[in-house]
Amino acid sequence: QIDVDDSGTLEKAEIIEAVQGNKKVINFLVNCGEANLQYLLVPARLEAALQHLDTDRDGQIDAVEWEEAIESALKNKLQARAAARQSQLLASKAAAKELAEFTNEFKSAARRCFELIDVDKGGSLSMDEIVSSVDQKTGKPEVIKFLKTCGEENLQFLLHPPRLQKALEVLDTDKSGEVDADEWEEAINRGLA
Repeated sequence: QIDVDDSGTLEKAEIIEAVQGNKKVINFLVNCGEANLQYLLVPARLEAALQHLDTDRDGQIDAVEWEEAIESALKNKLQARAAARQSQLLASKAAAKELAEFTNEFKSAARRCFELIDVDKGGSLSMDEIVSSVDQKTGKPEVIKFLKTCGEENLQFLLHPPRLQKALEVLDTDKSGEVDADEWEEAINRGLA
């Protein structure tokens, strides 16, 4: 692309012609990742870049010198990709940690809510316990707040008297007439999904 006279070396005139008009060469140099190759595109830095690339100081860039610059560019690209992958991995780990922390906090709040509703400590929630806990005037604010924000539709319906019975029927999967800890946790897990 640059060695138009097929001499096997690149002379300054060939490089200048290529960086001024050959779009493939320009695109390659812009994206190659090696500063001295990129500097071939900058007239003010061209001379210094040529001197740096011309390691045997013969006034031309031969195939070995060009390959050394390309290898440097490849090394830089690989290092940049490795750094990007590492950054993505760290971001992914941080997101996973944040999600795990949120999940643990949410499940802890859900257990606390269950315990607050279960006033007789029987391990299941009766209709009366739920109704008294979610009453807007006399209920438990912590329970009401949790149910409003939990993200599980049937748990949220416990706050709406017209939907309460239907919500309990959906939550009470074993049809015992009460919502036990396992049924509560299933609903919580649906809220997290």
